[in-house]
Amino acid sequence: MTKVVNYISESFEELKSNVTWPAWAEVQRLTIVVAVFSVVFALATWGVDEVFAKALAVFFNWIKA
Repeated sequence: MTKVVNYISESFEELKSNVTWPAWAEVQRLTIVVAVFSVVFALATWGVDEVFAKALAVFFNWIKA
């Protein structure tokens, strides 16, 4: 159990002393970039899904007829 506690303690010390954290303005800017990309990617995925759904509906209606 001491090994786990020691590992966690050393990890937090590493985060405090050796990690270079970005400025708050950069964090906000990158968060906006990620949010915008996520929305664009979701819309693109939805668009492709709609196109395939309509294509399959047309295909199955054609086979059914």
